[in-house]
Amino acid sequence: MSIPSRLRDERPGTFFVSANILQKRRLLQTDGSASLFIDVLFAYRDSGRFKLHEFTVMPHHVHLIITPTSARISESMQLIKGGFSFRAGKERGLKGQIWQPGFSEHCIRDEWDYIHHRNYTWQNAVRASLAERAEDYPYCSASGKYRMDPAPEDLRG
Repeated sequence: MSIPSRLRDERPGTFFVSANILQKRRLLQTDGSASLFIDVLFAYRDSGRFKLHEFTVMPHHVHLIITPTSARISESMQLIKGGFSFRAGKERGLKGQIWQPGFSEHCIRDEWDYIHHRNYTWQNAVRASLAERAEDYPYCSASGKYRMDPAPEDLRG
């Protein structure tokens, strides 16, 4: 039996999260838009709203591994998606709805599950032929360009 989303959302933990741009428009394919999303992501992370462990920004979706610190996962995602939408409208002139409603999340269970989802996140751009190696994709935590939060203690080997 699956856990009702209302109860699942209350559960603390580390989550693999995916969010899609409405109608799979490629709004995040330019450096300006992808960098703006990353800036929003780190602004909320740096304000202490969540721990950011891994991410990749694809042209029409994002993957994150985050641990909310005080809010539920839905509140963290509302901040991220809403913050990007607000700033994209203000700074880049994007009008209308940007994100597909909702998001998908998976609560990371153990070290193996964390490694699996980290590798999936890192390899997303490689599978889409946007880079030969994850380290070469500039909008991914695998690039080494970003200061990431370490995996939670219980998810490390």
